[in-house]
Amino acid sequence: MTSPLLANIALSALDEYFHAQWQSLMSGKYQREKRRKTGTGNWRLVRYADDFVVLVSGPAHQAEVLREQVAEVLAPLGLRLSAEKTRVVHIDDGFDFLGHRIRRQRKRGTNKRYVYTRPSKKAVQAIKDRVSERTYRNTQNQSLAQLLTGLNRTLKGWAYYFHHGSAKRTFNTVDHHTWHRLAIWLRRKHGIPSSQLKRFCDQGWRFADGEIAFLGASSVMIERYRYRGARIPAPWTIESAAGTG
Repeated sequence: MTSPLLANIALSALDEYFHAQWQSLMSGKYQREKRRKTGTGNWRLVRYADDFVVLVSGPAHQAEVLREQVAEVLAPLGLRLSAEKTRVVHIDDGFDFLGHRIRRQRKRGTNKRYVYTRPSKKAVQAIKDRVSERTYRNTQNQSLAQLLTGLNRTLKGWAYYFHHGSAKRTFNTVDHHTWHRLAIWLRRKHGIPSSQLKRFCDQGWRFADGEIAFLGASSVMIERYRYRGARIPAPWTIESAAGTG
């Protein structure tokens, strides 16, 4: 088993390889446009620690070629691509990366297509499982305020990770699950029917205990991501283009 830290360090070789290839593509002012017009793929490597994805604007066979090139770069380092995690997919089919589901879809009410980023099914199930674990029978020794405080922290932390994507509906789904788990928890703890749950609420059907109220993932505002690549320093030194014109 390879350490993520060591894999991260080793993958700097992959960064250097793709950077060299990218510089080659950009050697001519209109090189990328020429490749696009001739049906030859353009690409970009996106990496975080030991997870990475290669985005290809071109035919599927070009993506297959790049996958083989990546395998060749990693082989001398004693690393290999995971057969389970490595796939070539179309953006319209979507793919999971770092807990996000990235897919191009038609915007509702229009014929325009956009790339949307949402929490993956695995990420949603994971947070639901954590909520369920925190509301099991063996947690009924704590007060409602203690439970709400812990759930709010967990859900807000999870939501902040995903709040740059199209996640509003997903946040509502997670909160809906949490509300029902809280209802079951209260009924079991106090031995009451559902009709008496209202006495544990402050606004409508929002559960609360004193000043502590259930906020959930929906309390985190969605802030759509804006591309900042031009302002984020690259891990390598890019020579200035000054004087080349």
